[in-house]
Amino acid sequence: MRVNRNSRARRQSLHRRAMAGLLTAGLALGGTAATPAFARPETAAAPAAECGAAYRIEQKLSTGTTWRMCRRYDKYAGLVLEHVSYQPPGESRPIKVLNSARLAQIDVPYDDGSVEYSDLTGAGFAQGLMNMAPAECPGGTIKTVKVPDALDPGHPNVNGVCTTTRSRGHAYRMQSDDGNKVYQAQGKDLLVYTVNKVGWYEYITEWRFQDDGTVDMNVGATGSLSPYDYDAGDGRGWPIGNGARSYATSHSHNVFWRLDFGLDGSSRNKIEQYDSVVSPPARGAQAPSNKTTRTTVTKELAGDAKNSRWWRVVSDAGKNKDGHARSYEIVPSASTKYFGHEFTKHDIYFTEYNPCEQFASDNVGDCGTGAATTVDKWVNGQSLTHPVVWVNVGFHHVARDEDQQPMPVHWQGFSIAPRDVTAMNPLTPPALADQNGQPRNGS
Repeated sequence: MRVNRNSRARRQSLHRRAMAGLLTAGLALGGTAATPAFARPETAAAPAAECGAAYRIEQKLSTGTTWRMCRRYDKYAGLVLEHVSYQPPGESRPIKVLNSARLAQIDVPYDDGSVEYSDLTGAGFAQGLMNMAPAECPGGTIKTVKVPDALDPGHPNVNGVCTTTRSRGHAYRMQSDDGNKVYQAQGKDLLVYTVNKVGWYEYITEWRFQDDGTVDMNVGATGSLSPYDYDAGDGRGWPIGNGARSYATSHSHNVFWRLDFGLDGSSRNKIEQYDSVVSPPARGAQAPSNKTTRTTVTKELAGDAKNSRWWRVVSDAGKNKDGHARSYEIVPSASTKYFGHEFTKHDIYFTEYNPCEQFASDNVGDCGTGAATTVDKWVNGQSLTHPVVWVNVGFHHVARDEDQQPMPVHWQGFSIAPRDVTAMNPLTPPALADQNGQPRNGS
């Protein structure tokens, strides 16, 4: 989906010309800040520690859960969410979850080796923020952002951040022991998302905050197949169109996220890794046994997902009403690992906080002369006192006829899920509130 025969400079020039026209058209068609669907334009960056009303996102969902956070817009990463807290029913005050969360790179190497792009730090991702019309943000509000280094300096304000709510289906369902009652609830989510255009791609960056405390982070790629990218045969492409003449070049999307946790308001979180091993049935047992072991990760780590392996970030400052330390589990999803680079060979990295380490590759932070520019090089034995979590999810895009025109969205991402953040299901109905660790029916 890129002009892979041209230099980066030519590609960025083409991108800038196309984007300037699109931005102008978008402003003409999408309304101005005075339109009721949009907030007023931002004129300054969000404060580091707190944010005013113009930068605040606060939503109480119909099931009783409230999410709060601040937003700002970075000149490379695009939308950044900060000071993220979660307050489910029954909790008297918000529970801090994240200091900050954002994309940390979209690395795109092509299968024929002709080109590779760092879409965040080298291809104008943030400057490609798209105007959204109300139809793209159903039932929600589109907030206006002043884009740093805007492609069209005369129109830096873009109606580009949607906040809305959406039903996700069953939050739970349980039939009572006597069979006379069904307890069920339909879950609600807060969605925050942007659309950023890079070359022929349009990336939908979606943050989904569920009423049960789960956070889903996804990037969806849509837009168009590049019209300049149809010459990849010998296994490096797929025939698109009539016959077998035009082969769209296959390529990878290696998407990184950077999460700085601040559970219960403290950055001094712990990292724990859990591994389970299944053993043959012991004498007299009916089934194999499964033993889970915990390893505290005390030093920086480049980790790989495996069957029955998972990680959690543990609070050192707060416990739930059962006296258990609050934590968030990292829940991976499908990923196609790219083995072309060291920094893309691992699924997760835990590094000690360093303010200049901002992007998983092609880092633009001021880390000093000769400093490493990829996340794998930052794993160098430091003790973890303020861990930063980097998650890598890969997708190998082998084009198909259905990818034109326009291309359907293909998603990649992961989740973080609350583990012992509350003493019970935060959406527990009152009739079941006494069933916390208690056997039922005398069993």
